[in-house]
Amino acid sequence: MRLRIIIIGDEILIGQVTDTNSGAIARTFGPLGWDIAGVNTVPDDGQAICTAVESAMTDADLVVCTGGLGPTKDDITKHVLADIFGGSMVRDTAVTENIRRVFELRGLRMNELTAMQADVPSSCRVIQNRLGTAPIMWFQRDGKVLVSMPGVPFETEGMLPEVAREVAAHFGSDTVLRHRCLMVGGISESALAQRLEPWESALPAHMHLAYLPTPGLIRLRLDGRGNDAAALDAGMDRELAALKALVGDNLRYDGDASAAEIVLAACRRKGYTLGTAESCTGGTIASRITAVAGCSDVFLGSVVSYANDVKTGVLGVSARDIDTHGAVSREVVTQMAEGARRALGCDCAVATSGVAGPGGGSADKPVGTVWIAASTPARTETRLLHLPGNRARVIDRAATEVLLLLAGELD
Repeated sequence: MRLRIIIIGDEILIGQVTDTNSGAIARTFGPLGWDIAGVNTVPDDGQAICTAVESAMTDADLVVCTGGLGPTKDDITKHVLADIFGGSMVRDTAVTENIRRVFELRGLRMNELTAMQADVPSSCRVIQNRLGTAPIMWFQRDGKVLVSMPGVPFETEGMLPEVAREVAAHFGSDTVLRHRCLMVGGISESALAQRLEPWESALPAHMHLAYLPTPGLIRLRLDGRGNDAAALDAGMDRELAALKALVGDNLRYDGDASAAEIVLAACRRKGYTLGTAESCTGGTIASRITAVAGCSDVFLGSVVSYANDVKTGVLGVSARDIDTHGAVSREVVTQMAEGARRALGCDCAVATSGVAGPGGGSADKPVGTVWIAASTPARTETRLLHLPGNRARVIDRAATEVLLLLAGELD
């Protein structure tokens, strides 16, 4: 069964907003056995939307589109869908009541422009959007289905499980799709591919290995498809065990995880708490950690010591060492990490100090020079990084590398 995704919105095409809906849709329907045939992003233009929908309905069994369901003049999706699938615009009383409920919860009064969101094509079946005001619309034609969902990611992601249940009930399928992931580090993608090539070439036809590199980590995803869930799971488990043996010491995590999740898991295994001391990363590491639900059992806090006075006054870094070696140095980053452990009362801490750019570099410490440190009850380990790219990339990579450094120390 084939699925096509259509993302509607000028804001996506001009780069003002990043599309996350297509990924959420794919992550929802892929494991249910749907082949994701493609993603098409189109502007808020009637002809463009019509062309995209007709093409997708020809090619796929299911089409999921998002966007263009708001109350303003540029939100034209449901009018275009009414033209495609027929029928007239009618006001849905259940949607009206849902809009009123949402507005009351927000302390707002519903006006006529907002009430018009309850106008839907008579040719659709409405799935109530419990998280917002734009209705979800279900259309059918020639045995195929189109589901129109809001463009607001929070609403789309929150309602996708309910939509998926409706789709499963309508189509039914014996196809089972499974994924297994490993996080790998300390090796290049090409070297890893060479190591795994004999095993990968011998994989059964219904299994496939994907390499998904990110800064500092490579996600290996083993995909499998079949009609017998138990047999597929058993086969996937056998192949995953063989893959883990080949990866060996380069395995960083058994599962799909971010660097922050890997560190939190490592700290939990040891019964350790965690803190951060950040200069050039400016709180990025702490933000990543606190983005992980349940991190409060490990993470105690952070010191963003951007100024040297904070490094000396809060973390106890030697002013003489800053004058002698510079803020971007092994000596300073070591004291930052150890000072964070004292100041925060945590077992482990990571620290960063560097030149993220675009200015501030020198001949001996050019832009991209970053010292990182990971301090544990056993020792403090440091590393010098020379990172390419712009400011955002340097910060991103430094945050990942220092988390992985600590994970390695705790392994």
